Amino acid sequence: METTAWNLDIGATVSGTTGTGFRVWAPKAQSMVVQLVSARGKEERVALLQEQSGYFSGMVNGVAAGDRYLYLKDSGTGRPDPASRFQPDGVHGASQVVDPRLFTWHDKHWQGIRQEEYVIYELHVGTFSREGTFDGVIPLLDYLVNLGITAVEIMPVAQCPGRRNWGYDGVYLFAPQNNYGGPDGLKRLVDACHAHGLAVILDVVYNHFGPEGNYSGEFGYYTTDRYRTPWGAALNYDGPCSDPVNDFFIANALYWLHEYHIDTLRLDSVDWIFDLTARHFLQRLAEEVHRHGQMLGKRIYLIAEYDANDARLVRPAEQGGYGIDAQWNDGFHHSLRTLLTGETTGYYEDYGQFSQLVKAFENGFVYTGEYSAFRRRRHGGPSPEVPGSRFVVFSQNHDQIGNRKCGDRLAASVSHEQLLLAAGTVLLSPYIPLLFMGEEYGETAPFHYFVDHSDKQLIEAVRRGKAEEHASGACTGDPPDPAAESTFLDSHINLTLKREGRQACILKFYRRLLALRRKTPCLQVFDRNSIEVKGFERQKTLAVIRQTETSRVLCLFCFSDAAEEVMLILPPGKWEKLLDSSHPQWDGAGELAPRELHVAQGAVNIPMQPFSLAVYENRG
Repeated sequence: METTAWNLDIGATVSGTTGTGFRVWAPKAQSMVVQLVSARGKEERVALLQEQSGYFSGMVNGVAAGDRYLYLKDSGTGRPDPASRFQPDGVHGASQVVDPRLFTWHDKHWQGIRQEEYVIYELHVGTFSREGTFDGVIPLLDYLVNLGITAVEIMPVAQCPGRRNWGYDGVYLFAPQNNYGGPDGLKRLVDACHAHGLAVILDVVYNHFGPEGNYSGEFGYYTTDRYRTPWGAALNYDGPCSDPVNDFFIANALYWLHEYHIDTLRLDSVDWIFDLTARHFLQRLAEEVHRHGQMLGKRIYLIAEYDANDARLVRPAEQGGYGIDAQWNDGFHHSLRTLLTGETTGYYEDYGQFSQLVKAFENGFVYTGEYSAFRRRRHGGPSPEVPGSRFVVFSQNHDQIGNRKCGDRLAASVSHEQLLLAAGTVLLSPYIPLLFMGEEYGETAPFHYFVDHSDKQLIEAVRRGKAEEHASGACTGDPPDPAAESTFLDSHINLTLKREGRQACILKFYRRLLALRRKTPCLQVFDRNSIEVKGFERQKTLAVIRQTETSRVLCLFCFSDAAEEVMLILPPGKWEKLLDSSHPQWDGAGELAPRELHVAQGAVNIPMQPFSLAVYENRG
């Protein structure tokens, strides 16, 4: 068992051996009763006392872990607790009392890893293993470690309706999904990750509630009509009665750190978090998370998904920023994908130029104030002072696959050579890399959008919305039905299969890239002053030099469909080739780039195969 100085001050909290305290924010109520059903079936109703701040609270003796309860507002229908720790019967059922002290942790010496060491593997619990549970992930952790992964990112697990969902429809944000294994299942997974030396990133949604099972509006002013999101009502971070809403979501973040030992939170679409107060919710969240990280003696971070290309998000508060540790860089992905596939539909219409990938390496953001045809306005701002470790980059993720018409992965659109080039561009970049489950061997199974709502009208609305949303994809016809179980089952992957042929080659290449990144000091350089980027527009070849005091590494990425030659001025000395994707061991056409470069003074010419990459090291 473990004790902690931090306690959640909302929800149901077991107190010693005497009973359980209940506290709920319900300013819309005149009275509040907690309806209890013990594990033995005994029923009881207890009135809670009203606090001046809109909360109701009370201690009920004899209530223990495993007992269930509902709140009755003004003698109305019983509703689950907005801060429920567990919903064993789903979003419409009773909440269950959980005592976090009963779980035995084995990671007391775990302090996390440095942000610069993060190599992220994003997975969806329900489709990642045969079991589709938290426990089902655990036997596959050795595979991730051997691959070279250092951090596991779990798509949202807050309780959603039904048994299949991406997780962004969560309505009980403190309650791990029941059919994944609930609270203890998630804790076992986190504990096992730490035993394997893996950090854990949990994706959380602080921009909206899901559409089914959300009864929070019957209790308090959680949402506002001042703003709208693509998913419904915006959360009330800056209107009347917004202080308890801010406290609710900050408590949720701290809850994952303390009770589940999560290392990093990934914040979904923070551009849909609206707060016009002088101290933005994100700034307050970052301050609290980092303060509690220091209290725990752990390296704890926040990573945000943000589409505004505004470096303010990741600047320290003392420089006028919010203090978030890193953000996803969609522009990097769009530049890379359009170069490889030629797609220019939807938001890809703003991309497709080789110079944009060069800028992504130089600056981080691609759009830094230029006009965006897709948005029909100027977009973004510069970020030259932001180190590379504050950007997360990828060639695939759940959005960029699952929001396509048929959920097709990059492997469905490009050649073997282009897949290896995409992998190298991400993993050898001066940024934090993210892989989406299965990409490391060229998984061919799609990753669809899927739901399991009980409301037929809601299901029809989802079907219409997804059909209208899809602007790209490698298939014809109607998109798969999000509500069909087959859509969910088709999205499963199987890591236990032995990889053969091209898949075995791709997997070996990923392992080689990650080993190179881990063992080569220059590939751990994120300071822009130690990175030189040069683009050859005609040859569509990118040269990136990263250096330390004692060595340099040259990475060449050729995006041309024909053999090319580039002329580079390099520091003198011997440059030894560490990797060439065109080598026959990677099913390549054969190396054109020389095994060694002997540079005296002046320029050196380096030939490259189409869609290939080469890495050289110079030790001074």
